Amino acid sequence: MRLTSVFMCLAMLAVPAAAAAPLPDPHQVEIPEGNVTLHAQLYRPDGDGPFPTVIALHGCGGLAGRSEPVLPRYRDWAEQLLTTGHAVLLPDSYGSRELGPQCRIKEHQVQTRRARVADINAARQWLVQQKWVAKRRISLIGWGNGAAALLWAVRPQVWSRNVEPDFRSAVAFYPDCRASFGLGWSARVPTLVLIGARDDVTSSSACHQMVDGARGRSALARIVVYPEAYHDFDRPNLPLHAVAASDAEIAERGHVGTDTGARKDAQKQVAEWLSR
Repeated sequence: MRLTSVFMCLAMLAVPAAAAAPLPDPHQVEIPEGNVTLHAQLYRPDGDGPFPTVIALHGCGGLAGRSEPVLPRYRDWAEQLLTTGHAVLLPDSYGSRELGPQCRIKEHQVQTRRARVADINAARQWLVQQKWVAKRRISLIGWGNGAAALLWAVRPQVWSRNVEPDFRSAVAFYPDCRASFGLGWSARVPTLVLIGARDDVTSSSACHQMVDGARGRSALARIVVYPEAYHDFDRPNLPLHAVAASDAEIAERGHVGTDTGARKDAQKQVAEWLSR
């Protein structure tokens, strides 16, 4: 297992950019969910599978940009995950409801612990019906608001036995942990939290307390705090005009920016966690 983790990390980190195949355009899929049709973007490796699959949950800025179905941060992570043989499904919780970014809206029209958790469960139910999916290797990754939804989705109380098997693992980038900590959070699947110590949008100390409080009554939960990293530390380095047209205009309050060292370590941490 350790050798597998090492090889997957090397595949993610060491492939020269010039040798990497260009990321294919995503395929849009539609997932029925009650009164909502959940639109999602799908990246798949070549071949018939079955592939381990990641449900990737966008932050409060939404999934799409002005002229692109997937913002650079999520497209970059999809590319990284494809190199390790994963398919990536990105549900669009806001666009599916004809909503724009929710970062500066005081009362979110898409509730994290209800609508977004319902989106997660609908995505999982759709995936387990696909022949190309390795059904026992469906994992979650979320950023910001999507990571907060992930924390709700992996709680033992939320498990729906109508859709089995359960998620394999989960990775939460800089979630708001305050509500989860206050309600005695625990997880039923291995869950990794990645956050910067200088994050002034969400609280690394609250996440630390949440993870520490879950010990002894939870599946494996781990947190990595990057000392010099702010919020949004994992986004790719982009030309200034590209940033202005996408992430920067929809960012949450506070300092945001790429931390190259933290970003590279996060790629390694994610590869190892998903290979468990």
